Amino acid sequence: MNMKSNRRQFLRASALSVPFILPSRVWSADVAPSGRITMGFIGMGKQSDHLLRAFLGQPGVEVVAVCDVDKTRREHAAKKVAEHYAAQKTEGWKGCMETGDFRDVVGRKDIDAVCIATPDHWHAIITVAALKAGKDVYCEKPLTHNIHEAVTVMAAVEAEKRVLQTGSMQRSSGEFRVACELVRNGVIGKLVRAEVQFGPPPLPCNLPEEAMEPGLDWDRWLGPAPVRPYNSVLSPRGVHGHFPDWRMNAEYGGGMITDWGAHHLDIAHWGLGVDDSGPVEVRAPEGCAELLKERQNGKVEGCELVYGNGVVVKHVQRGFGAHFFGENGEVKVNRGQFEVVLNGKVAYAKGEKTSVERAYMTAEKELLKDAAVKLYNSTNHMDDFLKAVRARTKPITSEIVGGRSAIACHLINIAYRTGKTLKWDPAANTFREDSCALSELTRSYRGEWKV
Repeated sequence: MNMKSNRRQFLRASALSVPFILPSRVWSADVAPSGRITMGFIGMGKQSDHLLRAFLGQPGVEVVAVCDVDKTRREHAAKKVAEHYAAQKTEGWKGCMETGDFRDVVGRKDIDAVCIATPDHWHAIITVAALKAGKDVYCEKPLTHNIHEAVTVMAAVEAEKRVLQTGSMQRSSGEFRVACELVRNGVIGKLVRAEVQFGPPPLPCNLPEEAMEPGLDWDRWLGPAPVRPYNSVLSPRGVHGHFPDWRMNAEYGGGMITDWGAHHLDIAHWGLGVDDSGPVEVRAPEGCAELLKERQNGKVEGCELVYGNGVVVKHVQRGFGAHFFGENGEVKVNRGQFEVVLNGKVAYAKGEKTSVERAYMTAEKELLKDAAVKLYNSTNHMDDFLKAVRARTKPITSEIVGGRSAIACHLINIAYRTGKTLKWDPAANTFREDSCALSELTRSYRGEWKV
């Protein structure tokens, strides 16, 4: 069989062959006529603590289930939910189920939507299961662990006619929207290039075995990943206040390339206007594969993504944010940072006497008054998701936005890992000219956990 046939079969499998991992196909009821949305939460770590508080604060939301493989975390989350409704004196609330198996949550007919904040290697598996069970999904970024999963999730949302919001919440912040509107409307002239600023790619896990206290289902935590001994770096026990470093181990995450790339490369895509596309070429810098083999990932940067319009987006490790370079100026944006340079001079910026809000609002008022391009304006990422659920519309970071941003991040990691220049077809979501092995699009899945 030739390579072209293999590629067609791979893409067809990516889009259609999603296994049934629920006991049976269970569909949730439509959102209640009152607009109330019942939710279940899966993955109750630090990020979910923020998400749980945010959704509990939204009117018309009722949380009825929490899930985590760590008994202490799920009990803590269930207690917080109960305390919230007790303080609110909510009538009709029937309690919050706690479980260590996500299938108990997605299988409930009375749950309309789920919020997924597990480690990345679980995102797609749980998302597809939830979609097939008729649930709408808020899934943390990056949306998937690999390209095959991104293609599968995008197809599943379309097939099941559900709503999905990716947790790339920078699109719901004004400084990022205005920055991208400035670029899209040509305020800095023709866009020439851009930089995305975030940390390094991941490394294969080599952590030693540690003793594990009772209360954690370690095999379930590993899920589709290879069996390996427990280490607290991957899953610190109980309730803690930091983001664990599983994300820097390739079996479970994509390093800072996906962790922060899902934010800043996502903004680059917004500024370029390529939400439903992607790069056509990805250039690895010289020596990057050798550095990764030597576990020197802190020195790995310089990957270039070339888009169909000729714009080159380069990954650098210094700083954080997105930096757009036009023929007549620059736009730099990060959380709490905003700067516009026109004709070599800083025109708008956060400063000692100027807040970031004042800087971008002034730029918007003075430079975008008659703008032809107006981008989706969301000011609250969770509220935007809930509005989309009620209206059955696409939210600001739909599966297309989240999937395409994830694919671009994964391509950077593949380029760094292989040291190759990748030829990419963003329409077919596969490599062109046999520039890389198809195995790089996916991973080996363990046991029943497959997408």
